[in-house]
Amino acid sequence: MLLRHTPKEISERSALMINPAKTCQPIGAMYAALGIHGCLPHSHGSQGCCAYHRSTLTRHYKEPISAATSSFTEGASVFGGQANMLQAIDNIFSVYEPDIIAVHTTCLSETIGDDLKQIRKKALTEGKIPKGKYMISASTPSYVGSHVTGFSTMVKSMTGLAESTGKKNGKVNIIPGWVEPCDMEEIKRITKMLGVSTILFPDTSGVLNGPLSGEYKMFPDGGTTIDELKASGDAIGTLALGEWCSADAARALDTQNKVPCKVLDMPFGLKATDRFIDALRIVGGVTVADELSLERGQLVDMISDMHQYLYHKKVALVGDPDQVISMTEFLVTLDMWPTHIVTGTPGKAFEKRIREITKDLPYEVNVKAAGDMFLLHQWIKNDPVDLIIGNTYCKYIARDEDIPFVRWGFPILDRQGHQYFPTVAYKGALRLLEKILGVLLDRRDRDDSEQQFELVM
Repeated sequence: MLLRHTPKEISERSALMINPAKTCQPIGAMYAALGIHGCLPHSHGSQGCCAYHRSTLTRHYKEPISAATSSFTEGASVFGGQANMLQAIDNIFSVYEPDIIAVHTTCLSETIGDDLKQIRKKALTEGKIPKGKYMISASTPSYVGSHVTGFSTMVKSMTGLAESTGKKNGKVNIIPGWVEPCDMEEIKRITKMLGVSTILFPDTSGVLNGPLSGEYKMFPDGGTTIDELKASGDAIGTLALGEWCSADAARALDTQNKVPCKVLDMPFGLKATDRFIDALRIVGGVTVADELSLERGQLVDMISDMHQYLYHKKVALVGDPDQVISMTEFLVTLDMWPTHIVTGTPGKAFEKRIREITKDLPYEVNVKAAGDMFLLHQWIKNDPVDLIIGNTYCKYIARDEDIPFVRWGFPILDRQGHQYFPTVAYKGALRLLEKILGVLLDRRDRDDSEQQFELVM
């Protein structure tokens, strides 16, 4: 019966989460680390934790995820994992020869209190980190925050590689946040079209959406290089796409390297993309290319053509805060009605921002930060919707309540293509719109009577 046991009556829950709308910090840290060229992520904890993080990313991206682990045993769990970590560093550089190791902690090593900065210092002293090689680290206990928090913390640690020579290099840093590899490719395509020289970090394009060439590479060709990370300290500015995923890293560069930053929403949909393009135009000192104006016009045309099928359709939405904020704005732009909105990541600022976006709607939106999909299901039972947008776990709610469903966000475990087809910017918004229209019109075809069943819609 799947989730049909979910009660309609909502009761207060302060210490229990059911069907979480998030996963743990190390998964986000591992994904961010894969966006550095020649990087081997390292999980400082047990083998089981590392295996879970790798398998989750593998199932979403359909690519093999390489990562190392400190392999805690009972002794390390009691006395600390420094010896394991030092041996691991030595083994990794000797056997796999990465350019850099990106270490993240787990609940176990955080509870013990292992100090990664101290371990790194000892590894340098003992010569376990070869000359020209690097190690960065991030504190990512799973009992705090979410995978978004882990991603943000690891990206912030990348800024520790930034160097300032005192001479600006004319480049613009772009921190894209947790988006798909194809979304990062789309951002680079747009910057190239505008003629703006950029440093994108992290960059998983070419790493988690690479070709099947028949040749195995331990470290794929894609990713932000260490030289690019170093050069980020001489950039003329930083655009951080998302308060939760990217802002901390941008502000760190501002503080330590005097690179001015601007925090924007992720460029999902029309208005958020407009703001991103405008900010890029200003910081890069360029004019908007005609090709980009054409793409915007095509999106507006499709919105106009299909408006009748979108008008006042009620939507339930679940996902990561930066993505959900922009998606909510896009839905409002389409004259759709986002009704129930949940993110698993903590942060009251999320709820405030959603209410600002939806303030002109003729009803009060249900919104919850640090919420779960059990609550979302209960909201839907009390106030049904026409569409659900979220990750694969929403399929159970969609099936139980017989509601059209668009897969979007992380993780998507039962479909392919999300790593190849972008949903950011104007082209991406066209694809999102096509996906939304597709499921809504499929439902109409299914439910229409013989007299209403039309060939042309």
